[in-house]
Amino acid sequence: MDQMVISQEIYDLFDEFTHSTMQRRVFMRRLAKLAGGTAAATVIAPMLTCNYAHAAVAENDPRIKVSRVTFKGASGDVTGYLAMPANGTKFPAIVVTHENRGLNPHIEDVTRRFATEGFLALGVDYMSQIGGTPKDDDAAAKEFSKMDAGKAVADGVAAVSYLKGHANSNGKVGTVGFCWGGGMSNQIAVNSPDLAAGVSYYGIQPKAEEASKIKAKMMLHYAGEDARINERMDEWKKALDAAKVENQQFVYAGQQHGFNNDTSSARYNKEAADLAWSRTVDFFKKNLS
Repeated sequence: MDQMVISQEIYDLFDEFTHSTMQRRVFMRRLAKLAGGTAAATVIAPMLTCNYAHAAVAENDPRIKVSRVTFKGASGDVTGYLAMPANGTKFPAIVVTHENRGLNPHIEDVTRRFATEGFLALGVDYMSQIGGTPKDDDAAAKEFSKMDAGKAVADGVAAVSYLKGHANSNGKVGTVGFCWGGGMSNQIAVNSPDLAAGVSYYGIQPKAEEASKIKAKMMLHYAGEDARINERMDEWKKALDAAKVENQQFVYAGQQHGFNNDTSSARYNKEAADLAWSRTVDFFKKNLS
């Protein structure tokens, strides 16, 4: 089924499903009503969900080195996926924050992509506080709601400190996050004075009065059709400007929430994702060197 036949109502339903405790059977029943039947729903559903078989950078790519690490956070031991260039000793560092399904293969792949661009990148498992990210997405969704949001923010701040002092870091740290992680990237910027640069992909914005706490330079990516997130987009931009926080905001017209995630064929848009990625990499190279 061509992506063009997927209605905005279906995209909105999937967004509700991924950001709530809705059970999959309920999602599929509602999807069938919108799609015109169970057969159509069974075709559309895999296009919306993630196929982790896809990876842009393999784990054994000779350009990089990867490892599993543990650092101390507010919730105790926090695990992470560390990737860096195979050659060299000191690199600008980036905290990579996952969506609301935990540190899954897609975010590990994104972490490796940053390593190929010359960064020391750490994909943090914020679900460490409840035992780590489950392998199954539905199980991860169920467990994710049990997380303590305050501890998660503090763990993100701890990740910045961890990378700042890492033997392979040049001491300058940025953060990037997607969906839930986009909101977390904003919160890390609010709460970490050590952060030099922050990038948020379609992330929930902090309270306007918190903008004055940010010391980092910010880049904000939004999907044009993402009404839930975009509701406070302009308010947050005005707050950053008023607080004299150097920031850039980009809205990708016609795109859906999650347009960067290339494991979800229905929402992914290569042109928008490539443009946002190039802007993000250039931003980090400029501000973390």
